[in-house]
Amino acid sequence: MKKYIVSAICGCLFFVNGFSQDKNIGELLNEIEQNNTELKGYQSFIESQQLENKSANNLPDPQLSGYNLPFGDNATGNYSEYEISQSFEFPTVYGSRSKWNDLKSIQLQTSYAKKRQEVLLEAKSVLIKLVFLQKQKAIETKRRTQGKQVFDQIQELYDKEQVGILDLNKAKIAWIHEQFVVQQIDSEIQIVLSKLKTLNGGNAIDSFTASIDLPIEVATVETLWQEKLANDPSLQSLKVTETASLQKVKLEKNKVLPNMALGYNYQGVSGSNFSGFYGGLSIPLWNSKNKVKSAKADYEYQKSNTQVITALLYTQFQETYNRYELMLEKYNEYQTTMANLNSEQLLFKAYMLGEFSFMDYYVELQFYRNASDRMLQMEKEVQLLQAQLLKHTL
Repeated sequence: MKKYIVSAICGCLFFVNGFSQDKNIGELLNEIEQNNTELKGYQSFIESQQLENKSANNLPDPQLSGYNLPFGDNATGNYSEYEISQSFEFPTVYGSRSKWNDLKSIQLQTSYAKKRQEVLLEAKSVLIKLVFLQKQKAIETKRRTQGKQVFDQIQELYDKEQVGILDLNKAKIAWIHEQFVVQQIDSEIQIVLSKLKTLNGGNAIDSFTASIDLPIEVATVETLWQEKLANDPSLQSLKVTETASLQKVKLEKNKVLPNMALGYNYQGVSGSNFSGFYGGLSIPLWNSKNKVKSAKADYEYQKSNTQVITALLYTQFQETYNRYELMLEKYNEYQTTMANLNSEQLLFKAYMLGEFSFMDYYVELQFYRNASDRMLQMEKEVQLLQAQLLKHTL
């Protein structure tokens, strides 16, 4: 069976009623990305970490030391000595650490990409909910109007003593309920707009209306998974972490090599002095003990962790896709069944013509309204599931 979803605008897909905007969905998400406080803070954190990593590969500060020994019994005068030296690790360590720092920088970038993706998915989901609240409000506003018409008619019949007080009260309660539903939706819309404002760094989202988009076919689960493997930062981060841990092994092996120092030394007394070059070499006995083994053990763990988490993410992705397929199938069935019924309008017309009592009309009406509400809810759930499946496109 062909599976139909909604047309994509910058990776966001919508059914028959989606976004038509002075700002399209891609522009709205770009705006949120630029203004989001959490992402701005995370960018500053990444910059600080990258600078800190680079500083770890700097040479230590040069050392200057000196002696002036004026005291004591001697015939040659005061003894003086000074020395300036620069210590450094074995040269290959710096190249190895630089590659490790580059990989750590990529880790930070993928970490930011993951955080960005989470923020934009949340924003996309909230926008989807806002669209359906607007659609639901339009439906409930129409129902409220019909409820007022029914109540006015029964009030007129009651005034003519053609119906009893019970029918009048029931019609009034039904109309009051519809008023409350519209007010409740308005409240929910304000809550959603407040969430969007928070996601947008305190700036209100505006220039936002409903429109129509054409359906397209969705890719298979394997095709989507391969796209996710190539583009999803959560999966890319696993590979980068694994590669960085392997580079750490190479770094620790290089650090086993001796540290060195070079400098200039002067020694002398009045009329007699010596000067020349200074050289030093550390003996790597204690400092690097077990560090290579530790790095290798961490690399083996990271390889295993990549496999385990990738398998877990694939299982979760399949579950989401299966729920999406099932919900889409049921939504299509509902849509096909109810497409040409026009049941509410026919019931209302029949009631206005006196073919139904109020209670018969109301019971039948609720049956069709519940089905219509369920279809709208399924459409929203399909879009929310679809947003999760297409998270890697954000």
